Amino acid sequence: MPDTRPGAARRALDGLYAFGGILAALCVLTILVLMIGASVGRMANWRVSWINDVVAWLCAAAAFLGMAYSFRNGDFVRVTLLLESVSPRVRRWLEIVSLLIATVAIAYLAWWAARFTYDSWRFKDIAGNMVAIPIWIPQMSFVVGSAILVIAVIDECVTVLRGAKPSYVARVEERHARGDFSEEL
Repeated sequence: MPDTRPGAARRALDGLYAFGGILAALCVLTILVLMIGASVGRMANWRVSWINDVVAWLCAAAAFLGMAYSFRNGDFVRVTLLLESVSPRVRRWLEIVSLLIATVAIAYLAWWAARFTYDSWRFKDIAGNMVAIPIWIPQMSFVVGSAILVIAVIDECVTVLRGAKPSYVARVEERHARGDFSEEL
């Protein structure tokens, strides 16, 4: 009987994507706690305007850190009208072309995010809002999230090049097989 357990590289990559998803979820939870705290603080006449700055940074962090996890699990918006109307062979090549374009675009984004954040660190930029912290600190979530997404897209591209079904397609099919069409709403 063949060994169907995932290898160390697959476990590490899936762990990386899950870690990004967990960090994103923690950002959302922290937003919840801060917003409740701000509501209570306003009623108690506390100064809570700084919370808006932190919440904005956490929103961006949640979005970028969770992208790779969402992408791999089929939770990104994908327009599949063309893909569903072509043969499996053509679909595979369209997937490859799409993934290659996405790899280049997201790698470009990640490169400039890293450069921009590095410049913020180098020039010692400080956030100009209520919370005066080095701006590179909240910007790092953009860098880390986009880097993880580049890895995820390359991972999918390699998967499709090897002839396997993309994970985002497989996960959606698995949900549909269970009768879960919630993402279709």
